[in-house]
Amino acid sequence: MDSSSPLTLRWSAYTDIGRVRKNNEDSFLGLSLDAIEVQYLGKIGDASDISKDYVFAVSDGMGGAMAGEFASRIAVEKITKMFPPYLARVENSILTPSISGNDSFYQFLIELFHEIHRALLFLSASYEECCGMGTTLTMCWVRPGRLFFGHIGDSRFYHLPKEGGIKQISEDDTHVGWLFRQGKMSEYELKNHPRRNLLQKVLGADHQFVTPQVGRVDYCLGDRFLLCSDGVTDGIFDAQLLEILTESTKKSPAQHLVEEAVDRSGRDNATAMVIEIGAA
Repeated sequence: MDSSSPLTLRWSAYTDIGRVRKNNEDSFLGLSLDAIEVQYLGKIGDASDISKDYVFAVSDGMGGAMAGEFASRIAVEKITKMFPPYLARVENSILTPSISGNDSFYQFLIELFHEIHRALLFLSASYEECCGMGTTLTMCWVRPGRLFFGHIGDSRFYHLPKEGGIKQISEDDTHVGWLFRQGKMSEYELKNHPRRNLLQKVLGADHQFVTPQVGRVDYCLGDRFLLCSDGVTDGIFDAQLLEILTESTKKSPAQHLVEEAVDRSGRDNATAMVIEIGAA
């Protein structure tokens, strides 16, 4: 898509504690920002100011007591604090939408994940109640004509092209997820495997190193993107995600999806953000 094309974003977000957990350890974030200021976005909204950047994120915390909830909040707070200074450096540099510019964006996302990881390890070592806490993080950063993403854990990032279909962009950081990507396991087997939630990569949780997945997606008008925690996909197959998000309903797409997820499973907190690229 031409970066000069008029752009409208529509988004919705929703979270539910589910039917089993006692507290909600998921967090989500929507921001519109530039080098000077940050604006928090509501659960439902639209925007056509293409001079700004937009960031959306879902994190799923883990740990004893309230530690998981705290960990996921730290992740989204770090995003809010680190983006404006970076955008100021970009604005004052000669970076362009070239390969070198993209590399700079990738490096920033990697450093962002590393900074969150360091903060979680520090708190885990400093406070007994935070010991072992960690979080997944899946995020997308929308710029005119380009979308960058960063991911670690088993929350997911999907692309739903205008012409139809659904594609998981993020890779589940589990051994079971790797087996599925290698064609050694079906989606049904993946969802019913007893070790499907055993994470190999996560922020914090006393892991020594983190290697987030980062990348870029080129989009077209009419494309949609889904960010969600594993509580959404626990009882819903990818094809069913597409069906649910194309159903006509008075509810927001995110609320409709999360409520369906809780009805079909509800074993975990469920959070979703749906972003649509539209024409101004």
